[in-house]
Amino acid sequence: MPTQSVETRNERGGRSGAPHPGGSAGPPRAGARTGRRAAAWARRAPLLPALVFLIVVTQLPFVATVVISFTRWNALAPDNRGFAAFDNYQAVFTDPAMRSAIFTTVLLTVTVVLVSLLLGLGLALLLDRKFWGRGIVRTMLITPFLVVPVAAALLWKHALYNASYGLINGSLTWIWGLFGSSDAPQPDWMTASPLAAVEVSLIWQWTPFMMLILLAGLQSRPADAVEAARVDGASTFDVFRYLTLPHLRRYLELAALLGTVYVVQNFDAVFTITSGGLGTANLPYTIYQTFYQAHDYGLASAQGVVVVLCSLLVATFALRTVSSLLREEVTR
Repeated sequence: MPTQSVETRNERGGRSGAPHPGGSAGPPRAGARTGRRAAAWARRAPLLPALVFLIVVTQLPFVATVVISFTRWNALAPDNRGFAAFDNYQAVFTDPAMRSAIFTTVLLTVTVVLVSLLLGLGLALLLDRKFWGRGIVRTMLITPFLVVPVAAALLWKHALYNASYGLINGSLTWIWGLFGSSDAPQPDWMTASPLAAVEVSLIWQWTPFMMLILLAGLQSRPADAVEAARVDGASTFDVFRYLTLPHLRRYLELAALLGTVYVVQNFDAVFTITSGGLGTANLPYTIYQTFYQAHDYGLASAQGVVVVLCSLLVATFALRTVSSLLREEVTR
């Protein structure tokens, strides 16, 4: 009987005993790794065509531009073509027209971004309140940002700024007529204040963009903190100064950085309204003049590379701000 019970236990152990520690542990791990790799490739494979298309459309032309920027290539002097080393980049930083374009670009960008940011903040604070018809008002305020840039510039150039039939001078004539005067001022806005004319058109177009970002920040503000502050006797200004403004700091930075990236590259308004004259030629328009009017492809490529590098520098800070905002949303 003991022998039989031992044999029975051995048979049961052979059938139901645990597997050898090192016998079958290896293949499942390898299979799991293979499965994870297959799943990762399954997720990435649909993105490969878009990645290849993006590289072909953006990166290869940029590489070609960098190569051309080191060459001496002017279509008006076809025999004088060759390797120029850093001569084009030296010309970029020593050319008086280029320095003037840099100053104009900085002045234009700072003015448009700051004014748009302040106006967008004011509109966002108003639209954050509940009132009848708020949805219609939001849609109307967003509309300027949806207008094609060239169409917006043409609208300001002909419908508003024109000295003969523009709305601004027509309004001045009507106001002076109310007081019995027919000698209303009729300034030529694009000649008298060319840079301001470009700035106003860009502010009109970019204020809704700032408003959307800041309105999203306001709607993510914790309502319980605001209610607690009001219960404690805080005024509207105190709530704005100590709660709303610190909460909107990251959103203000994001709006300013993104606005800077886009306004630095603006070409449509300068080309359409003033054609780069009277001190309004910014960097994109100067590159256009160098390429299409002077036909100096090497110098124009060097100018383009400098502008792209400066834009990437600003975009890097914008991406860091976006990443910090996303991390804050995840940790909530």
